[in-house]
Amino acid sequence: MKVCSICNYDLKSLSSSSLHFQLLFFFLFQFHFCLSSSPDAIVLPLMTQNIPFKSLPRSPTQVSFHHNVTLTTSLTVGTPPQNVSMVIDTGSELSWLNCNSSYTTTGNISGPFTFDKTRSSSYYPIPCSSPTCTIKTKDFHIPASCDTNQHCHAILSYADSSSSEGNLASETFHIGSSDISGMVFGCMDSVFSSNTEEDSKTTGLMGMNRGSLSFVSQMGFPKFSYCISGYDLSGFLLLGEANFSWLAPLNYTPLVQISQPLPYFDRVAYTVQLEGIKVSGKLLSIPKSVLVPDHTGAGQTMLDSGTQFTFLLGPVYNALRAEFLNQTSRVLRVLDDPNFVFQGVMDLCFRIPLGQPDLPPLPSVTLVFEGAEMTVSGDRALYRVPGEIRESDSVWCMSFGNSDLLGMEAYVIGNHHQQNKWMEFDLERSRIGLADVRCDWARQKLGVGV
Repeated sequence: MKVCSICNYDLKSLSSSSLHFQLLFFFLFQFHFCLSSSPDAIVLPLMTQNIPFKSLPRSPTQVSFHHNVTLTTSLTVGTPPQNVSMVIDTGSELSWLNCNSSYTTTGNISGPFTFDKTRSSSYYPIPCSSPTCTIKTKDFHIPASCDTNQHCHAILSYADSSSSEGNLASETFHIGSSDISGMVFGCMDSVFSSNTEEDSKTTGLMGMNRGSLSFVSQMGFPKFSYCISGYDLSGFLLLGEANFSWLAPLNYTPLVQISQPLPYFDRVAYTVQLEGIKVSGKLLSIPKSVLVPDHTGAGQTMLDSGTQFTFLLGPVYNALRAEFLNQTSRVLRVLDDPNFVFQGVMDLCFRIPLGQPDLPPLPSVTLVFEGAEMTVSGDRALYRVPGEIRESDSVWCMSFGNSDLLGMEAYVIGNHHQQNKWMEFDLERSRIGLADVRCDWARQKLGVGV
């Protein structure tokens, strides 16, 4: 495989997502293309910045990244080009940029935080009578409408109560040496965030779900993959087709597709069928009926890069909680504080002595899908709560949350449990591929550096 050289690092920072519960998974990179007329691969390098804990058939494209940091794309948009910084979110469809020139930032981090449409000769607002507005927005949670100028108007809302509002437009996106004209995005004049300090450090969001207006759909990529290391905090994103002899065969699970609109079912999410959960190989007694979407669409299982942890509906969470507590009763000391619920959804927490170098042997948790399994190693089943100290003990919580406490009628599998997994999103064949892999090793095999 021919791989482009790595150069031109750029540093940005952000925190934003569709399921913004404590984002740990963003991408920060600047595009660089080879000068070859038809490169076999495109490397997108990365630099990262830690954030304080607070609450084209296309050629394959490799992106290195770090997790548990802000990770955003850095590219240019408009004519003449303006620098922008965008969060990658597999749980969102419409990409958008903040077009409010009065939007200000906080802190000491500088960078491009708004897009000035008045400076771009290639900016074109989408009429509300166009098929883009009337047909392609059908999967928006809030229907598109007309503004006073008869332009297509959109309101986007997210599970963390953040939202953005503005007009759909087409514009030229400059990705390396390529100019992609006619890219549809949202030019948002109103942005409300539940985490203003962090969200003020980016220009917008890049939607990567299966919707017709997502970035990956408009670019025509047949698939994309990512791999998050659990060892050295490195990894990569790969856009496009790729075959590697050193990669273990992937196990595939089909995407669940429901054609008719249902009130609680996201048709363009990456939805798979959860068939069961095992704790150290023991299959939990869970009725199949609670694992499948009901007549309203409630109960779908989604893979979302923008969510940190995994969230299970109440009955399933309670079954996992009880079994994990039973299997760890001799090695873990429960935090006896009914008022402490980490992030409002994780109520099974433990006290680990500060001087203890390693966690005791812990049971693994396996999510069973149709045709594939995802095993969470014991050390990933717990998460240390930053800054939480009880006497001489640190506080660790089971890294699965209760969806019911969020008022969310879905199962969501977050990126914390996708570490050291090759995650392939095959849009062409409507399936997700999984394989265990040392992602730091895979990054070295691909020649992706930071």
